[in-house]
Parts: sequence; C-alpha cells; structure tokens
Amino acid sequence: MARVPPGIRLLVSFDRDQWYRALTFILTFLLYTSFHLSRKPISIVKSELHKNCSSVSEAAIIAAAAAASQQSPLPSLHTDVDCSWKPFDKRNYKQLLGAMDYSFLCAYAVGMYLSGIIGERLPIRLYLTVGMLTSGLFTCLFGLGYVYNIHSLGFYIFVQVANGLVQTTGWPSVVTCISNWFGKGRRGLIMGLWNSHTSVGNILGSLIAGYWVSSNWGMSFIVPGLIIAAMGVVCFLFLIEHPNDLKSMYTQTSSPAKSSWNGVNEHTEVCLQYKDNKAQVLRSYRDSAQYRKSYDTELLLPRDSVCVPVQPVVVVKRESEPSPISFMGALRIPGVVEFSLCLLFAKLVSYTFLFWLPLYITKAAHLDAKKAGDLSTLFDVGGIVGGILAGVISDKLGKRATTCAVMLLLAAPTLYGFSMISEFGLGPTIGMLLVSGGLVNGPYSLITTAVSADLGTHKSLKGNARALSTVTAIIDGTGSVGAALGPLLAGLLSAGGWDQVFYMLMTADFLALLLLLRLVTKEQASSKSRPISAVELKEH
Repeated sequence: MARVPPGIRLLVSFDRDQWYRALTFILTFLLYTSFHLSRKPISIVKSELHKNCSSVSEAAIIAAAAAASQQSPLPSLHTDVDCSWKPFDKRNYKQLLGAMDYSFLCAYAVGMYLSGIIGERLPIRLYLTVGMLTSGLFTCLFGLGYVYNIHSLGFYIFVQVANGLVQTTGWPSVVTCISNWFGKGRRGLIMGLWNSHTSVGNILGSLIAGYWVSSNWGMSFIVPGLIIAAMGVVCFLFLIEHPNDLKSMYTQTSSPAKSSWNGVNEHTEVCLQYKDNKAQVLRSYRDSAQYRKSYDTELLLPRDSVCVPVQPVVVVKRESEPSPISFMGALRIPGVVEFSLCLLFAKLVSYTFLFWLPLYITKAAHLDAKKAGDLSTLFDVGGIVGGILAGVISDKLGKRATTCAVMLLLAAPTLYGFSMISEFGLGPTIGMLLVSGGLVNGPYSLITTAVSADLGTHKSLKGNARALSTVTAIIDGTGSVGAALGPLLAGLLSAGGWDQVFYMLMTADFLALLLLLRLVTKEQASSKSRPISAVELKEH
C-alpha cells in the first residue's frame, strides 16, 4: 500500500475549527484589501488631473497662442487649461485636490462613529456586503466622470462623500469578525500579519491605477470598483461572523428532519392510566418496577386510559446575549481616549502619505505618474514589515503603548530625511521609503488592530464581547479625523513649499508620542512589579 503524500497528511492534521479560522483570516484579509485598493486610485490620478504643464512642448504653446490670437485682440495664454482636466486646471489645483480628499475623509470620520454602533445591532455579514456593493458603485461613478466627460467639481465631491460614508462599514466589521475567531494569545503577531492588507491593498491599487492612468484614468477607478463589488458578493456567500454560528448548523446536521428515533426501545407510544386519582405511566415494553412512576399531579387528560404518541424533542440551551455598550460607556474603558487621540495624529501622517506621496515624488523626483505610483508602493512594503514587527515586539514585551511610542520617536527624524528625497539618488530614496513606511505605519497598524481588540475585550467589560465594534469605531473614527485633516493641510501648506508639509508631519508624530506618555509610564511601572502578556490598562 502506498504511503499517503505528506501534503495530504498536513491537511488532515488540522481540525475543523482550524480550517474555519484560516478561512476567516484569509477572507477578511481579502475583503479589506479591496477597500484600500479602491481608495488608492485618487492619489495616482492626481498627477493626471493636473499635469505639469511646464513640460508641454514649446510648439504646442505657440500653437495655442496663435489660435487664441485669432479669436481675441488681447490673447491670454493659459497653458494649464490645455493639459489638465477641468476643473483642476486652475492655479489653486492643490486646494481643489485637497478638498476632494477632505470630503472623503471627513465623511469617513463622521460615519465611522455611527458605523460601530449600527454594526453592533445588525448582522455583520449583511452589513459588510451592502457597504462593499455600494462602495463599488461610487468608485465606478468617479471613473465614469472621465467616460462621460464630466467637469463638475460638485459631482466629484458628492461621489467622494458618499463613498466615504459607505466605506465605514468595513473596518469595525472585519476587526470584530477576526477578533471573534482569534483570542488574545499572540494577538499582536496575528493582527500584524493580518493588517498588512492595508499595504497590500495600497500596492495593488497603485499598480492597477498606474496601468491606466496615462491612457484612460477612468479605468483606474472602474476596475477597483468592480473588484470591491465582487468581493462583496464573496462576503455574502462565505463570511462566518462568529464560531457560535456554526453550532446551529452542525446541530441541525446531527438531528435531521427524518429521524430514525423510534421512541424508547423501539416503542413510540406511552400509555397513561389513571388509578385512584393519580396518574401512572405504564409502558408496554416492560413491566419492570424501574419503569413505573407515579405522579402526584393529575394530568389534564380524560379519565379513561389514553395512549399519547411520543415525539423526539431537541432542547437547545440559549444563552442570554449581552446588550451593546453605549458610546459613553466605551469611552470610559481605560486607554480608549489616549489611544484614540494618538491615532488621530498617527493616521494624519499615514493618510497624508497615502494621498500625496505619488504627487510629491512626481514633483520632487521629476518622474511621470506611472513611475511615481510604482515607486510609492515601497512605502507600503515598509508598512507591512513595520506592522508585523510592532505586533511581534508588543507581544514579546507585553507593552503596546511603549512599542508605539518608540516607533513614533524614530519616525520624526526619518521624515526629515525623507523631505530631502530630491537630493538623493534612486538607491537612498528606496531605502528611505521602506524605513519611513515601517515607522509611520507600525504604530497605526498596532493601534487599529491589536490595541482595539484588547480594549474591546477589556476586563472592565466583564466578558461583554458586543463592545468590540463600538470601541473599534471610536478609535478608528477619531483617527479618521486626523486622516481628514492631514491631506487637507498638505494641500494648503504645499503651496508654500513641501518643507512645510514635512514639518507638519513631524509635529503630528511628536504630539502622538506625547499623548502616550501616561500609558507608557504606567506600563513601565507595571513591568517592575509583575510581567504582563498583553495591554493591561488600569482604571484611572
């Protein structure tokens, strides 16, 4: 007899729960990858919406001037009108592009606070499916602006606001789902690996958008929109919200409708006979004393002997579900306010890079839109490594706040070095992109995943797991306020030079660090008295 192949032996070594856990990990990873994939195109297309018109050939400029002189005695040469997409052909194009970012992120921040509360009260699978389908619709609508030659700023802002609102369904849902399946053991490592979906989505979004950006930038939005909509259908078909959801399915499988149960010892009737006003059960299959039982309570049956058909009964014990936590109740969990405010500044930095890095590389390194988009993916590659390292280190030390603080401290001088990118060659630029991505996205990744899961299952909740979605939404919603401010401030400050943008980013990193100092001090004090294995924040 031939030996079983080693691959098959490996597959059968995992039990059913491990397979479902792996399915949930991979599925939620792909679902949120599609969310970020659909957000990235706007940063790639910005350089196409407003091209560097100084690179337009001199012949084209002369031809435009000659054509204008035939129509007007006082020709006015607007070189930017002929090479950019209206309405982003004005001199204040940076402010207009920043307004689009701000409209999306502001709607996302406001909607996130509501999304967590709604998500606690609706089935996660359906809630997430509807959000992904509508997000795909609005992402495609932005691309259709190119197809139908739409030049209204109001149209693009409306699409961004609507898309920002529906995309808030994603994060609380997937974090709640993944936390339901994975406990606190090695949560930092697992969440660090899982949270790489953010960077993977950004990389894929950059590559997809970059492929069409120069020829047909509308497809840079339509293709990601179709992808997230398709993943919404996959979510509806396969997402399992909680391990307990499988219990009912297997209970029904083990108790089919056509049961082979034939009563006790194959007898399907119980005969009841009254004697001296007492109800006595006489079973016809045995006349043994152990099967006779008298009852003091009269049965509500006729006085004559009757035979009652016996039916199998399946008793399912239902545990009382805890009520969802209130918004103020979630804020009272120790550490929620500090980490929320810290994430505000950390996400400000991360999302400024997300929305403005390709345009900055285009202007500073003098690359075209496709090459700048491809190069910007290295920042996200560094973010993947930084998120995993942050999770591993925080698991090892048991100090989430300290891990974030150290990375924030190192990020500020790194950002200053990154601001000199135009003076570097290609090699140092690649290195700075990787290091900056790791240090910027490491704390952001840790707070939005492992820290949120820890606080959402804090001991003060006494096992109430229904607080997780609300806590996650509060933390990420507060961070999204910073995500909205960062690109807006970048659009305003970049008019005076990119140096001002980087000073703003360094200041935000230091403020995020200051907000964690109290928690860092508490962690250090706790480590002197006893070791801890996870974020454990005492009441204050």
